[in-house]
Amino acid sequence: MSTERAVRDRIDDAASTVGSVWPIHSFVTANPLSGFEDVPFIEAVSRASDRFGGRGYPRAETFRAAVADGRIDRESLDAELTARGLDGDPEALLDRLEAADATARESAADAASGPRGVERVDRVLTKWLSAFLDEGRAGWSMPNREAGFYDAFRSVAAHDDRIPEAGVVADLPASPVEAIGSVLRPYPEGRWRAIFEREFAALPGWTGLIKRRAADGDAWQSAYPITLEGYLAVRLALADAFDVDLAPPADEDGSGPDATDEIADAFLSAWEASYRAELVDRVAAESEAEAATDGDESGRPDAQLVFCIDTRSEVIRRHVETVGAYETHGYAGFFGVPMEYRGYDSEVTVDACPPIVEARHRISEVPTDDETRAERDRRAGLREAAGEVIETLKSNPATAFSFVEAAGGGYGLALAARTLVPDRVAGLLDAADDAVPDDHEFCAPGIRARDASAGELPAGLTREERVEYAATAFELMGWDEFARLVVFTGHAAETANNPYDSSLDCGACAGNPGGPNARVLAAVCNDPEVRAGLRDRGFDVPEDTVFLAAEHNTTTDEIELYDDGVPDSHADDLDRLRADLDTARENAAAERIGSTSGAGSTAAGGSVGAREAERRAGDWAETRPEWGLAGNAGFVVGPQDLTSGLDLDGRAFLHSYDWSTDPEGDALEAILAGPMVVTQWINAQYYFSTVDNAVYGSGSKVTHNPVGNVGVYQGNGGDLMTGLPLQSLAAADGEPYHQPLRLSTVVHAPVDRVAEVLADHAELVRLLDNDWLSLTVVDPTRDHRAFRYEEGLEWTPPFDRAGDRETTPTVPVAEDD
Repeated sequence: MSTERAVRDRIDDAASTVGSVWPIHSFVTANPLSGFEDVPFIEAVSRASDRFGGRGYPRAETFRAAVADGRIDRESLDAELTARGLDGDPEALLDRLEAADATARESAADAASGPRGVERVDRVLTKWLSAFLDEGRAGWSMPNREAGFYDAFRSVAAHDDRIPEAGVVADLPASPVEAIGSVLRPYPEGRWRAIFEREFAALPGWTGLIKRRAADGDAWQSAYPITLEGYLAVRLALADAFDVDLAPPADEDGSGPDATDEIADAFLSAWEASYRAELVDRVAAESEAEAATDGDESGRPDAQLVFCIDTRSEVIRRHVETVGAYETHGYAGFFGVPMEYRGYDSEVTVDACPPIVEARHRISEVPTDDETRAERDRRAGLREAAGEVIETLKSNPATAFSFVEAAGGGYGLALAARTLVPDRVAGLLDAADDAVPDDHEFCAPGIRARDASAGELPAGLTREERVEYAATAFELMGWDEFARLVVFTGHAAETANNPYDSSLDCGACAGNPGGPNARVLAAVCNDPEVRAGLRDRGFDVPEDTVFLAAEHNTTTDEIELYDDGVPDSHADDLDRLRADLDTARENAAAERIGSTSGAGSTAAGGSVGAREAERRAGDWAETRPEWGLAGNAGFVVGPQDLTSGLDLDGRAFLHSYDWSTDPEGDALEAILAGPMVVTQWINAQYYFSTVDNAVYGSGSKVTHNPVGNVGVYQGNGGDLMTGLPLQSLAAADGEPYHQPLRLSTVVHAPVDRVAEVLADHAELVRLLDNDWLSLTVVDPTRDHRAFRYEEGLEWTPPFDRAGDRETTPTVPVAEDD
């Protein structure tokens, strides 16, 4: 094998242990240990600890608090400890765990002061990475970026007086692979992969961003390319210049899980079992109750609202259903259309689908109202011109000082106002924004297929594609009835002075607002050609059904209806819906805010809660405008009636599904292979950001330093932080708000149908067998009993796939692996 091929093969293998990182303007919650999902969880966290230095389990005091307040059931805990052969009092075991934690912290502190040469490598490398990977924030760009990172670094290295003129860096070869080979010449080829793994793991934030950017090939990558081999070549050349020993230690891979890992895993599993038991019992009880009332006619709902499966939707859905004859449903927030989206007058397109789905279409806004468009262009142009003038005055050396002297007083007053009366300032800013029409007020999404430019995705959707996306949505949700109003409700957050604002937007839309996706599906379903095609697919949509879009502001719980195209015949329906949504919003805000603001659940309390939510959204000093998906622990897949009467405390993802309308299991397969994987990503990000916020999260917002519109530092440099901020997870120092549990999935369907889906998806079986999430099936065809997936396609209790579903199952499932 040639040196070049050997290097490239080992680079790909070594980089697989570092999870991908998305830029902060489109933050995607993903499992930071995704590179270890092919091994059991307990082994994965041990290996990741050796590689990155992060914790894999909650601290002893977190478990102790969970036991004390009953979140960990003692019987479940005893069962988990017994299964692992762990003897002794739980408190004594926690003392052992606490002692091990203290020792680990001391070791981590010693490791933090690593070799000075490595620190110098990191300091120089991150300086040039931040300059090269900048996405529009820097006033002066790094020279020669269009040639790629390696060549750009070659052109500036000689002018950086912090880089010694020694080793390979003094005369970098034209090829990065050649540079890597030169540095590695003293080391045996069998150790190269270990060296690469160690170097990639040294800065996992930057490595993950480069890995993601190189794989996606977005506009920034096309203009300023960077590769893992180019990055590694620069890092190794700098290590050579600073005389860093690259040989990995003999015990690089560690010794694997130890006794304290077993203790922590037992407590975690017991905590999860306690939560899961309550969730499953409630779902099973609802399943039985719904079966007992089957056939009762509830009448046509006044409206049906489809929300994202996001845990924050659970709260608002519950309150919407209590204020009127409304049905709410859960569906992945990109509404099933894998697309890139470009807003009106936007210079870039953004991904508007989950990272596990490849975009297949490009949807752009098409103006439909020339008069409003002209007014919008005029006002937006004035605002943009004023902004450019101010920016020029601030940044031009000839005017900067005089501008500050002249405008300083006004800026001082503005700063004081934003600090002392943030809600009033936010109201003024909102009024200024409202003066410029939004896209939905004068545009429609371009859903009709058009010719694409060379190298671009197809623009719009063909008739067949439009019918398919509409039918798939109704099939997955199990619909057979349509209200006069059907509202597809995307979601987005509203915060001020928050680098992590996109982490609160729709994860299924790749960290972007979900309103555009909702508008696309509504436009598709209103298309007469689509309605005709839906009839051929078994969906007879009434003539008086109107589809419209909306966007749920998860920070304030306001739901904005995009109702421009709703006919006058539905004006009364719309007015009633809008009024009821306002009431639901106040009640939901009171529930979310009440515990910290003192607002109750009364109408007055709801008003107070809504006002407090608006203040948090507009306050630039607010470190916690909302909790996001903190608390997430469950994923329930089942019909709308199954969860409509349950208060799940905003902790469960909810996906609508009716097994009786899915005889072949195709819809179930799509849900388990898609949304379940995405929710597991989100859950893992919250889990690891909570158990070790310094390594897998991003630390305190107070000391965040945004860099290049791609991420944040803690302090003035170093690695990019990869996870969620401390304030998004903890109620106070050392007091986690998010309960770090792995995802518990509950599916309402025949268990043998679920088993058949798993048998066809080895990747799902791997996640389940390795304990990255759990799966329980509540089977309505077997007396609503619960079946827990164990391992190797085995279930507890076992069941007879060919037997009578109404008798006690006795034969274990037999599946080929």
